[in-house]
Amino acid sequence: MTQVNILSPHADAKRLQLLDSQDEWAEFSHPDTVSAGCWSSSVVFEGMHCAACAISIEDALRAVPGVSAVQISSASHRGKITWSPEQTRPSEWMRSVERLGYKALPANDAHAHERRRQEARRMLWRLAVAAMGMMQVMMYATPAYLSAPGDISDEAMHLLRWASWVLSLPVMFFSCTPFLGKAWRDLRERQISMDLPVALGMVVTFVVSSLGTFEPEGPFGAEVYFDSLTMFVFFLLMGRWLELRLRDRTAGALEAVLNRLPDSVRRRRAGGDWERISIRRLAVGDVIEVLPGEAFAGDGQVLAGQTQVDEALLTGESMPLLRQVGDRVIAGSHNLSGTVEVRIEQVGTATRYAQIVALMESASVSKPSMALLVDRWAKPFLGVVLLASLATAIYWWPTDPAHALMVGVAVLIVTCPCALSLATPAAMLATAGALARSGVLVRRLEALQNLATIDTVIFDKTGTLTRDAFQVVATHTRPGVNAAQALQWASSLARHSLHPVSRTLWAEARSQAKTAEQQMALEAMVAQDVLEQSGQGIQGVLEHAGQAGLFSPGPLSSSPSSSMLLRLGSASFCAAPAFGGQNLQVSLADADGWIATFELAEEVRPEARAVVAALKSQGLSVKILSGDGSNAVNQVAQQVGIDDARSACQPQDKLQALMAWQAQGHRVAMVGDGLNDGPVLAGADVSFALGQAVPLAQSKADFVLMSGQLETVVSTVMHSRQTVRIVKQNLLWAAVYNAACIPLALMGWLPAWAAGLGMALSSLLVVLNALRLAKPPAPTPSAAPEFELKLI
Repeated sequence: MTQVNILSPHADAKRLQLLDSQDEWAEFSHPDTVSAGCWSSSVVFEGMHCAACAISIEDALRAVPGVSAVQISSASHRGKITWSPEQTRPSEWMRSVERLGYKALPANDAHAHERRRQEARRMLWRLAVAAMGMMQVMMYATPAYLSAPGDISDEAMHLLRWASWVLSLPVMFFSCTPFLGKAWRDLRERQISMDLPVALGMVVTFVVSSLGTFEPEGPFGAEVYFDSLTMFVFFLLMGRWLELRLRDRTAGALEAVLNRLPDSVRRRRAGGDWERISIRRLAVGDVIEVLPGEAFAGDGQVLAGQTQVDEALLTGESMPLLRQVGDRVIAGSHNLSGTVEVRIEQVGTATRYAQIVALMESASVSKPSMALLVDRWAKPFLGVVLLASLATAIYWWPTDPAHALMVGVAVLIVTCPCALSLATPAAMLATAGALARSGVLVRRLEALQNLATIDTVIFDKTGTLTRDAFQVVATHTRPGVNAAQALQWASSLARHSLHPVSRTLWAEARSQAKTAEQQMALEAMVAQDVLEQSGQGIQGVLEHAGQAGLFSPGPLSSSPSSSMLLRLGSASFCAAPAFGGQNLQVSLADADGWIATFELAEEVRPEARAVVAALKSQGLSVKILSGDGSNAVNQVAQQVGIDDARSACQPQDKLQALMAWQAQGHRVAMVGDGLNDGPVLAGADVSFALGQAVPLAQSKADFVLMSGQLETVVSTVMHSRQTVRIVKQNLLWAAVYNAACIPLALMGWLPAWAAGLGMALSSLLVVLNALRLAKPPAPTPSAAPEFELKLI
């Protein structure tokens, strides 16, 4: 009953009408950041097999009034549609897709898995029927191939043909249904996909063989090709079924992350009992019960119980983590061992999981330049295929009409560019899935292609080569201001920034607030009109500044005014005096000038030296370019093993240095914390950001390192090179296959069944080759060309 309801036309029509409600479409859409008033929807397409299918769907969607942008990936079967609710609704542009024979589903559709399971079952049935028909037809065709002339009477041969015709009927009208139906819709909508030449080959082969069966003495009676037809259908269906299974494996990590939330949760009522509700009704403040094996539906805090959680696909942490009362849990992570009660603090788009999904959906529909080139030529190439097949049939027609048609069929099949269209996206998606499992999110698949060509790597220092947690070890103040007072003022600005230094000052101020009164006073001290200048610092106005000084006795303020214009940042930004030492220094100033300088001890990441050493072993030239003072930069450079260091560089200086290296012909990758490296990240050929340092929605990097481990930079570079190598291998194989088989088909030496086998095997070989990317390769000295490493 469930299957009927899911697949019935009435159910589909009702489903589409429900999606026209904003409450419904908001579940798989979000307001577009580029086009005001428009929404961007993430959808999954069923029935799509090739680049030409994706192009046909894109053309159909763009023809709908109100749809402003369409981006579809034939490899991931996902798409992003930007549309205006003032001109259209989801049901309208989804129906435009269904008219072509495809089905568009919301990316979070609850029945998507059931639909895929049923479609796989139907494909297996069609494959089984084709296999049985092929074996039986081959049994009846074998005597014709092995017997000498006169060994079998004409009546017996005619009976064998009729038996083959009958056995081919279920293959033709059941197993071939998807191809025939899609081809008919292509003709009706004046579109072209790779199913059209395949369907034409099937129909022509069946018609020619049927005519040879009905009229043995006619122009087509010399030979029948039911064996070729059934073998071709079997090989094609087998290839597509295996291709579907392998595609699920290559993009499995992406799907695993995109579909981790439960459909419903157990929420505690006011009376203390529990009720099961849809996840859409979950709100901030609700208390839910999460059982072992279930996923957390939102970000929250554990109120009761203790458990182990799996956050591997969200944070890159491969080991189970202990979570007990007071600990935070994140949406999309899995509860492994114990039952816990969780108070929800963030739901929906506010969760980190939602930000990860947005990144991965963006990657799943993006197209590298190599894939765009193939897509651009897919439809023209199919047109050339049809014309070449027709020309071949005309050329051979005077010799033997039946043979001419079968030669045309072989040309139709063997030149179908399935392998060519899969060569790039299959490898890219396999890599994106493997990187996701290792804690690296890919925003653009194009970046994988660019990363393979880099020769220069630039690192930020603070929060990248060093940990993002510091310790305040000394404070210098001007006369009349005590250290605790200066820290309060600094914290009023620092709380507005995500920079590691700002977070350290805010955490230090909170740790010094021992009593409830002090904590309340600190929370109330919030600067207004705050403005953060990248690479410089942060400034704002603190009202009622004279009320500070609650942590320790002493003068409250040296300023008679009730408000202060404060600046927190570099020594130049605050006009601060110079202090010796090797520690990182951040200064505070007001309208009268310098107030205080805080010395922060920073800890170099334990893996930083090994990463630099690994890059140096490849013959890299390592440099540092940093905005911090020379003492702090030199200290870190010495600890990580870098000899050439520059310091006190402004953001524009960093960008100019980057552009200068690019002008010299270098291909540059930038690795930063994603906070104040925006211009350099945007200007680099490829960029990395540490995912734990910035909200993912604000990160514009091509790669986000969820684990925060620098080793993943090296492995990602190596993986990108292997990806490009495999893409080139796939493209070379597709080109060699066509170059070898097309002449054979044109000369009539390649039967239709062999052409079908070759087409299926070529696509399978491409996907199997891409499957090698499922496991990231270990970086080896011999595998990497020389780099030049520079450190910002």
